Amino acid sequence: MNEHIVKPTVVVVGGGYGGIGVAKALDEAADVVLVEPKDAFVHNIAALRSVVQPDFLPRMFLPYDRLLKNGTVLRDRATRVDGHTVELASGIRLTPDYLVLASGSSYPFPAKSDQSATVDAVAKYQTAHDNLKRADSVMLLGAGAVGLEFAGEIAAAWPDKDILLVDVAPDILPGPYDQRLREEITRQLDELGIRRNLGSPLVQPPPTRAGEFGRFTVATSDGTSIEADIWFRCYGIAPQTDYVAGELLAARTRDGYLEVTPELRVAGFETVYALGDISNIDVNKAGVAGRQAAVVATNIQAQINGSGELAEWSPSRPVIILPLGPRGGSGQLPDGEIASSEAISRIKGQDMMVDRYVEMLNLRS
Repeated sequence: MNEHIVKPTVVVVGGGYGGIGVAKALDEAADVVLVEPKDAFVHNIAALRSVVQPDFLPRMFLPYDRLLKNGTVLRDRATRVDGHTVELASGIRLTPDYLVLASGSSYPFPAKSDQSATVDAVAKYQTAHDNLKRADSVMLLGAGAVGLEFAGEIAAAWPDKDILLVDVAPDILPGPYDQRLREEITRQLDELGIRRNLGSPLVQPPPTRAGEFGRFTVATSDGTSIEADIWFRCYGIAPQTDYVAGELLAARTRDGYLEVTPELRVAGFETVYALGDISNIDVNKAGVAGRQAAVVATNIQAQINGSGELAEWSPSRPVIILPLGPRGGSGQLPDGEIASSEAISRIKGQDMMVDRYVEMLNLRS
């Protein structure tokens, strides 16, 4: 008679790009519990497309129910995590053998959804679409990747809209990117008629709320007057680590990130990992979170088996895939090459990588 083998327990806090990767990879080896307050996986990569093209919304919210064959997806919110115990909003307390923190980051709507229920999120995106459709002129605050991508989406959907990017920085796309990329993006922005007002902040914020339709006038510190019908904020990422407590607080930086070792373990802990947008080891990107998930899963598997050295994360070279609508855009590839708009369209622009995550969540029929 076979004895029942008790598997080690793994709690994954956060069901975003990194969390689903770890949970799925360890589903056979461990008793996995994925804790996530949202009722569906939110494919944020498709968020800006969904604002201008609402028929994309059903492809942006993907159910969790087929992700794990053995483990559990628990719709709940972590309220206190000290490195040993995970306390949830429902009152449940979990004491796993291994803990993976993958709670991600918040970002102003519409680049990320701020609703837990899909029905509410879809309604908010639809309202944003309706308001944006009415507007003749649009102001986007932030000329980084999100602002640029959103501008490209709006221009592709409504070529006649007046679109203005405003940023305190003197150039578009801050970060460690080749200047040739900025030059190519600038060339395409000019072709699309997307204007820029760079190097001067607004004197005060618009009187209307972001995403609300309503004519307004604002001024920049250099005296430029700007009129528009609607505006959106396209900056302001913040790691979601407000649940960190107890001994775990020692690893939390002043700006909310968690210090991790090269193995992606939280500093000071042998069996607690942090990855994606809350770890301080690399840039905040979905692709980085996905690749880090593979390292974390490999290392937990090695600890379970008691086998060998743990894998280390190698910070990525500057890489960006930046579509400007379904057919435009550019990017910087791992080899440093500046990608053509055709390559960007093929990699991301046409389907916003939806199929990859449909497969990841085992939803392909």
